[in-house]
Amino acid sequence: MSKSVELIRDRAGDAPVRLGLILGSGLGHLAAAVDGVSIPYADLPGFPHVGVSGHNPNLVIGDLEGCRVAVFGAREHYYENGNPAAMRPALETLQALGADMLIATNAAGSMRGDIRPGDLMLLSDHINFSGLNPLIGERTDARFVPMTAAHDPALRAGLRAAAEAEGIALTEGVYAWYSGPSFETPAEIRAIRTLGADAVGMSTVPEVILARFLGLRVAAISTITNMAAGLSDEQISHEHTKAMAPLGAAKLERILRRFLRQLR
Repeated sequence: MSKSVELIRDRAGDAPVRLGLILGSGLGHLAAAVDGVSIPYADLPGFPHVGVSGHNPNLVIGDLEGCRVAVFGAREHYYENGNPAAMRPALETLQALGADMLIATNAAGSMRGDIRPGDLMLLSDHINFSGLNPLIGERTDARFVPMTAAHDPALRAGLRAAAEAEGIALTEGVYAWYSGPSFETPAEIRAIRTLGADAVGMSTVPEVILARFLGLRVAAISTITNMAAGLSDEQISHEHTKAMAPLGAAKLERILRRFLRQLR
């Protein structure tokens, strides 16, 4: 990790980073909006080897709306290599760069009729439906991370205020993490709905757990790309996800820009 931090500071300067942003499927254009330096993950020791189309494995450090940010253009999902802690070195680097906040974004399938493709959902909580945990193997007592308020109430309030100021609907809901890479069956969706989930996806929960372990405050937003299995006649696929993600991306960018202006 220290080598990554040193390399980043050599290329992007040593000014502290305020906030980290993890981009989900189809949201890579947000990284291009940052006035800063782009560093390939391949240049950063310990960073994940991302192999999912629609993701851009570069770390961008720079200014967005007057706030110094670190934008992760890709994440490694559990289903790629079976490692739920794949993003730990990246998030440890973010913490070492001075950040105390993380906003994660993802593409998700909705299980609610009032949250449709193209809409955004602010995560109020999550369900670790996979049962996996990125802290398995951690030897210190810090592994016993309280998750009662994992999705920070103050950050959520700030994002809701930004959405309201932009005139964008931002419904809150519970996100369920399913390991993937296969999509869920209709029976699994019925089970997750019974447990209280409003949307389902294949990411974000490991990063939230890791961020809380590292002392970062976290908020997350889903771009809804489809209705979950069995809830519509859509043909669910990764190509469909990539095609639908931009529908919510423009709204999400407006919310994030407004939120960052509020931090100044």
